[in-house]
Amino acid sequence: MNEKLREKFRNKETAFGLWVTSESSAVTEVAGMLGIDWICIDMEHGYIDYKAISGHLTAARGTDLTVLVRPPSHDLEPIKRALDLGAHGVILPLVDTASEVQAAYDHFYYPPIGRRGIGGERSVKWGLGLEEYVRSANDELLFIPMIETKNSYANLDQILDVPGIEAVFLGPGDMSASMGYVGQWEGPGVAEVNLDILSRAGVRGIAGGIVARSTEEAILRREQGFSMVSLGSDMGLMIRQIKDMAAALGQETVGHRWF
Repeated sequence: MNEKLREKFRNKETAFGLWVTSESSAVTEVAGMLGIDWICIDMEHGYIDYKAISGHLTAARGTDLTVLVRPPSHDLEPIKRALDLGAHGVILPLVDTASEVQAAYDHFYYPPIGRRGIGGERSVKWGLGLEEYVRSANDELLFIPMIETKNSYANLDQILDVPGIEAVFLGPGDMSASMGYVGQWEGPGVAEVNLDILSRAGVRGIAGGIVARSTEEAILRREQGFSMVSLGSDMGLMIRQIKDMAAALGQETVGHRWF
C-alpha cells in the first residue's frame, strides 16, 4: 500500500495524479492502466458515495495506484468508512489547526495512536486478512492534511510538527477565498504563500501536493519541487481536451473550469 508513491517521495520525484469526481470506476481503471501514481476520490464536493468509492477501489486492484479519498468533513463516519472500504489514505480538507489534525487522527489510526474501531469489511478482506491489515495499517496508510485557509497558513509550523505527516496538499482556490479573493485560483500573494508552504514542509522532509490546470502548469509545479501534482480532474480533463480540439477546429465552446 502506497509503496510506489512513497518511493517517489524518497527519491524527490514528482508523482502525478488525478482528481476523481465521477462515480464511473472506469476512470480509475484507465488511470491504473496508464501508470498514474495516485488518485483522489472527492467526497467533499459533488455526489460520490461509498458505493462508488468501492467501485473505484475494486478497479485499482492489481495496480500500484494509490487511492486516496477526500472526505466531506473531519468527522468519524466518512474517514472510518472510507478506510474500511480499503482506501489507502485520506486528504483532509479545510484544516485550520494542529488540534484538528490530532482529532482526525483518532478516527484514522488504530490504537495506540488513535481509536479506529476494528471491523470485518473490505479493507481486511472481509476478515480473511484482518491480522495482516491491522498490524500494518498505522504505518502504511497516508494522512494528508490540506493547507488551504489563512488560518492553516498562520498555524503551519504547528501542523507540520504533528507526528506522522508525510505530505500536505495545497488548495490555491480556497486559500485565495479565505484571503478575500473568492473565485480566483491564485489571488494576490497566494502564489508566494504556496511556495512558502512547500519550502517549510520540505525542510521537515514533508512532501507537498497541488493541482495543476494545464500541462504547462504541471511542468512548472514539478520544477518548483512539488512531490504530488494532479493533472486535473476527470471531468476537467475531458472538458479541456474538448475545448482544445474545438478551438483547433474553429468551433466555439462556452464556460470555464478551474481544473
